[in-house]
Amino acid sequence: MTAVVQVIERDGEMRVSSEAVAGGSGVQHKNVLELILANITDLAEFGEVAFETRPGYNNAPVRFALLNEQQATLLMTFQRNTPQVREFKKVLVRTFFEMGRKLAALAVPQTLPEALRAYAAEVEQREALQAKVALDAPKVLFADAVATADTDILVGDLAKILRGNGIPVGANRLFEMLRNDGFLIRRRGTDWNMPTQRSMELGLFRVKETAVTHSDGHVTISKTPKVTGKGQAYFVNRYAGRFMEVAS
Repeated sequence: MTAVVQVIERDGEMRVSSEAVAGGSGVQHKNVLELILANITDLAEFGEVAFETRPGYNNAPVRFALLNEQQATLLMTFQRNTPQVREFKKVLVRTFFEMGRKLAALAVPQTLPEALRAYAAEVEQREALQAKVALDAPKVLFADAVATADTDILVGDLAKILRGNGIPVGANRLFEMLRNDGFLIRRRGTDWNMPTQRSMELGLFRVKETAVTHSDGHVTISKTPKVTGKGQAYFVNRYAGRFMEVAS
């Protein structure tokens, strides 16, 4: 006969009690609690270990733990590997799987009104997340960019602004990013690192031309790409978003 273990739903998460683990493993509950406390740091990597009490013999409080699926699975690796423990591990895996499948089925909208409500809730959550990101990052990022909005700056100076907003990039790496993203010309030659037509049309760059007189008297024109105020705000927000995604 296949053993059965009870998995409960608590705060939106499936959990199994330490008493159920003790019964299924064939060990005393106090030993399971001791094992949990001895490995609490490792278990806590998968979320907080919840402890609760219930009335026991003569209403004396009995303390037990509620473990989520990852915590329960990890705890079983700390148990002595007896035949009963091995069998209980399989029962535990099957139980969590079946419970998860049932909860997933319940979460699927069964009617059109339910589907519409679920979609509306999803849209609301997405908009709330977008609003939070907009509040947490751009308002700070724009502050530094707006401070220099009336002044064209060098790409190296833009790298300093980005670093000031927590984006780990230097001048050389920023040039490479701008080339790879199509804002500066990648083709080697006299126009290398110059703004592309696209970035000029967007108003992100201006090109400063300087006449240079050489020792033999001939004059050449030196061209330097400079980032406009609009470009500063644009690139700070563009690359901040990219690095925020990597960090998450």
